[in-house]
Amino acid sequence: MDEIQRINQLRKELHEHNYRYYVLNQPTIGDQEFDFLMHELQDLEAKHPEMADPNSPTQRVGSDLNAEFRQVEHKYPMLSLANTYNEQDVADWYESVKKGLAGEDFEVCCEMKYDGLSISLTYVDGQLTQAVTRGDGVHGDDVTANVKTIRSIPLVLTPPANNDLFAAPSYPHEFEIRGEILMPWTVFERLNKEREEAEEPLFANPRNAASGTLKSQKSSLVASRQLDAYLYYLLGEELPADGHFENLEVARSWGFKISEGMKKVKTLQEIYDFINYWDKERKNLPVATDGIVLKVNSLRQQRSLGFTAKSPRWAIAYKFKAERVCTRLNEVTYQVGRTGAITPVANMDPVQLAGTTVKRATLNNEDFIKSFDLHIGDYVYVEKGGEIIPKIVGVDIDQRPIIAQPVEFIKRCPECGTPLVRYEGEAAWYCPNDTGCPPQIKGRIEHFIARKAMNIDSLGPETIDDYYRQGLIHNIADLYTIDVQQINGDGSRTKSAQKIVNGIAASKAIPFERVVFALGIRFVGETSAKLLARHFKNIDALMNAGLEELQEIEGIGEVMAKSIITYFHDEKNREIVERLRGYGLQMELSEAQTAQTSDKLAGQSIVISGVFAHHSRDEYKTIIEQNGGKNVGSISNKTSFILAGENMGPSKLQKAEKLGIKILSEDDFLKLIEN
Repeated sequence: MDEIQRINQLRKELHEHNYRYYVLNQPTIGDQEFDFLMHELQDLEAKHPEMADPNSPTQRVGSDLNAEFRQVEHKYPMLSLANTYNEQDVADWYESVKKGLAGEDFEVCCEMKYDGLSISLTYVDGQLTQAVTRGDGVHGDDVTANVKTIRSIPLVLTPPANNDLFAAPSYPHEFEIRGEILMPWTVFERLNKEREEAEEPLFANPRNAASGTLKSQKSSLVASRQLDAYLYYLLGEELPADGHFENLEVARSWGFKISEGMKKVKTLQEIYDFINYWDKERKNLPVATDGIVLKVNSLRQQRSLGFTAKSPRWAIAYKFKAERVCTRLNEVTYQVGRTGAITPVANMDPVQLAGTTVKRATLNNEDFIKSFDLHIGDYVYVEKGGEIIPKIVGVDIDQRPIIAQPVEFIKRCPECGTPLVRYEGEAAWYCPNDTGCPPQIKGRIEHFIARKAMNIDSLGPETIDDYYRQGLIHNIADLYTIDVQQINGDGSRTKSAQKIVNGIAASKAIPFERVVFALGIRFVGETSAKLLARHFKNIDALMNAGLEELQEIEGIGEVMAKSIITYFHDEKNREIVERLRGYGLQMELSEAQTAQTSDKLAGQSIVISGVFAHHSRDEYKTIIEQNGGKNVGSISNKTSFILAGENMGPSKLQKAEKLGIKILSEDDFLKLIEN
């Protein structure tokens, strides 16, 4: 694989991990592994400036936005911190601060890095007025009602007595204080035990549990979960002091919960001492932590040092290395995913790791098992990277029992018995019985009802499993045959049954592009589904598309194109599509989406590049098509002009200048369309 291919692969992987972490709250890798992938991509992009892309994961801050909450713009952007896992990077940061301050003396505030959900609280006249999540750093979710149920967050501040000469300064008229919403380990363990007894999916870690709780639409549920909060940064126009540490000490006197694990230091050795102390002592804390945050203490010096595009120069996060334990491997079991991929799982003697009891760990695939030469009875080293999902990272060969047998990967599907297959270029084994294997069938139905697909939020995995076992549904089309009487049981659930039926009926209005995504075609994600829908306009054109035509679409490669053709060549899939059409689902773009409003761009081929202020790239593509133009992905002699936003790729700019291609700004383009 060459470096250009690696860049594209990394971007795809990191976008997926961002989505699973911030939207689904179902991360599959740890922070350290994510950061290593991100650093690799940053290095490759630096070597290949021609591959610049404003939508690359390196150019954005991950988002945890939830469409069910009102969106609020942050008064002060909430940027992420640069991460490191070694002391040399800390030393480099320390020296860069010294250089940035031209040798001026400075202090560093060392703090615990709590692993929770970032929150920004606004107080006016001593009263909590708004609580907003970090979101994408510019906009966040307004979760004020839910935050008010967290008892460690004061709703009203008590001003110091006027006659107390030693009292801390009173709070400003308006200020913002930021911190982390956390779920204590004891609450997390109890919650997961309850979910396990109810046969519900377990939360991966306290961070995900806290995030899922805070995004609940029921404040009563939030209150019952006993969330906690630690605050770590004060912002405003009239702060008590120039020192960050001093401001937090004052905030503590106002009633805020400020970490005791905070210290002001001057030397690099003092920083190392703080890190080494808390790397061990953090295991005794009641909440999850994943590192140390270092901040230049003086706010004046912080302003002088400024920011990069993504993070402040005056702060850095040192991440603790993943905790490792050794335990016995007793058995390997196998899970079947929505696409038929077989995932081996290690079942081990229970062991305490990063605050929780661990007894299972992912083994990824057959190659992973062979790389460790795993035997049943082996003593294996287990880590929870970023305190998320456990994984085996090594084997203690010296403890291997003489009678231990090597792990042999299964040859048949553990659910339906079908012989497994391994496709060219794939690491995983697959069950090809996609229309008869229960986990695959249920997985595709769960994908179909998801929020970004058909958005049938009245259903869930447990309900889908129940309906499947009852024989009510065998594929996605069967959902539209369900009636209230079938699912009302003993007659006591009429209201909930009606809600489910209404939710299914409402999904018939979901736009065509999301229907394409909901079908669950292998390799077709949300973005590629939009590309397909906008190119082909209707399901018939898509079903009958050939390999060459599919590959002409920017963003659709050979592997995806072949997968689309394979899907629609299957008569069972075509039958399901026809049933969905018959039930009234949207199988073509609406007139508004396809209508050509003018011919101002007729015959013109247009390249879009950069970041835009007024519309998204996808919206501009639609505008171009609606005005008779054609979107193209690369610059050539046939390109009419380039619609250029901020941060246009340097290679595209250079090529445009060389070929004499006209470049239009966003505002000039909109004027062209409007005139």
